[in-house]
This record gives sequence, C-alpha cells and structure tokens, in this order.
Amino acid sequence: MSRLLNTFSLKRIAIGFTAAAALSLASHSVMAQDVQKRVIRFGYGLAEESPTGKATRYFADKVKELSDGKLDVRTYGNGSLGSDEQMQNALIGGSQEMTFVSTAPLAGLVKEFGVFDLPFLFDNEKVADYVLDGPEGRKLLDMLNDKGLVALLYWENGFRNITNSNREIKAASDLEGIKLRVMQNQVALSVFNGLGANAIPMPFTELFTALETKTVDGQENPLSTIQTSKFYEVQPYLTISNHVYTPFVLLASKKWWDKLSADEKKIIETAAKDSQQYQRKISREANVEALAYLKDQGVKVSQFSTAEKEAIRDKLEPILADLKVKIGAPTVDAILAEAKKGESQ
Repeated sequence: MSRLLNTFSLKRIAIGFTAAAALSLASHSVMAQDVQKRVIRFGYGLAEESPTGKATRYFADKVKELSDGKLDVRTYGNGSLGSDEQMQNALIGGSQEMTFVSTAPLAGLVKEFGVFDLPFLFDNEKVADYVLDGPEGRKLLDMLNDKGLVALLYWENGFRNITNSNREIKAASDLEGIKLRVMQNQVALSVFNGLGANAIPMPFTELFTALETKTVDGQENPLSTIQTSKFYEVQPYLTISNHVYTPFVLLASKKWWDKLSADEKKIIETAAKDSQQYQRKISREANVEALAYLKDQGVKVSQFSTAEKEAIRDKLEPILADLKVKIGAPTVDAILAEAKKGESQ
C-alpha cells in the first residue's frame, strides 16, 4: 500500500514539475519578447463607421492581442486630430504615431505618388492589388523613408466617383463649370480642369460643410465614403465614373518607429498585413451596399460609358503626357507595365 502511495506521489510530483515547466516556458516566451507598454495614437479623417474606420479598430485589436496588451493603439476618427496633411506632418515631427492617408497628399512629398491620380490606370481591384502588393508598389512606399515616414502597406480607398448638386453628369462635357472639390495635388487639379470643371483643392475634413453651403458643387470619392460621410444629403446626383483608383497608405512616424524593438515592429507589421485583407474585403462589400443605399435615398445615378471613357482619355492626352514628365516617366511606365501584367493574371 505504501509503495502504491509512493508511486502515486511521485507521479503527482512529476506532473506538477511538468506543468510548472510548461508555465515557466510560456511565461519566458512572453517575457522574452522585447515589448514595452506603449500608447500609439492612430488618427484618420474618415468616419469611424466607415470600412476603413472599422479596419483601424481591427488593427488596434490585433496589435493588442499580439503584444499581450502592452501596445495600446488608440484610434481617433472623423479628423479629430486634424486634416490628412496635418496628421502627416505630425507623424514627420514625431507628435503622432500612426495614420492612413490617400496617396494624393503624399504626392506633395514624393511626386511619384501622383501616378495613382492618373485616370483609368487600373481596370479593376484585382489589377490594383497585383500592382500595389508587387515590387513597383513597394518601391514607392520605400521612397517615404527619407521624408520621415514609414509606409507599412496599402489599404483600399477604391475607385472614385463623382457627385454634385447641379445636374446629371453623363459625359465629360457635363462637367463644364462645375465647382468640384478635388484632392490637394497637381495631378487631380490638372485632370479635372482639363475636363472643363472648376477644380478646387480642399481638405476632406472641410468638405461636407463646403457642399452644404454650395461653396463647391460637387466632389469625387469612393461610394462607401459618399455614404458614410452623408454626402448624399446635399448631393442628389451621382456618376459612376470609376475614373481613378487611389489607395490609402498605412503610415507610421519614422521618429517613433526607429525607437521600437524588432519584436514591436514585427507585431505591428503582422497586424498591418492581417488588417489589409480584412479592410479590402469589407471595403469592397461596403461599396456594393453603398450603391444600393444611395439609390434608396433617391440619389439619381448615371454612368460613364466605355466610349465616353475613351473620349476622356483622348481629350486628356496632351495633359497626361505633360503629367507623365512631372510625375516621373520611369514610374508611370513601370506602373502601367505592371498593370498590364496584372490584367493577364
């Protein structure tokens, strides 16, 4: 009997040591990560309920999970930390850690980002993903390192469409005289002025008020942004033009990034990659839902025909030739070549 008890006791001790060793190993694994407690301020201009607002919270949750709660990403939507340009500058100065912005304002820092404002560059999202996630897309992101920014990857902004409060726009000629808010870069200004509109650059955070007061007649943005920003309340006309595909870039302050450990950087990069797939999926679903919603709100929907898109390309040819030189012919040619490859994948 005592022998049996001794055997039983020895087994319990062995199991105890094994469990303790496992706990110690797990604890050591967590402790071995070089991760400090940090607050990460992540501001952005869109509505919190937008697909990208949701993706920002998804990213924050993923960072928290991977860091065992040590990295605390605090999100600030609706432009509460400033305009895209202000937040971009805050990252460069090191007073804010993260944001996402459209490629349009980035063209003020790196002119080659203007390539994404060229009309009808990508036929569909599949081609856009192929180019952005490939070597040419990465090459552009890496150009921001010297500007005080770390570009992690691209998120979806999507194909842009035109709304206005004046009239239906079924052809480029219908844009004549329309005061159209555009993103703050030279490519967008040149393209829409070339089509006869009165293009007015303006921060996104000021746009709804400008539309409501008729400071501008119209604007152009992806469908989900038109819905979540409630532009349909003051914009009765929508044109499905899909004229430009502008991605978002997920950015970090280089001053801040350079202070992170390798483990901390790895956590943020992993969360960024996971959130990219999630963000693209819900963004594309939201655009389909947004079009149906806008129609239900009584918005009158028109569409550019294939022939009209060709006519726009022809009309803009001299302007685009000039823009190609200003953006950088090697970049434009490389992106166009990658897009052609993407079409055949």
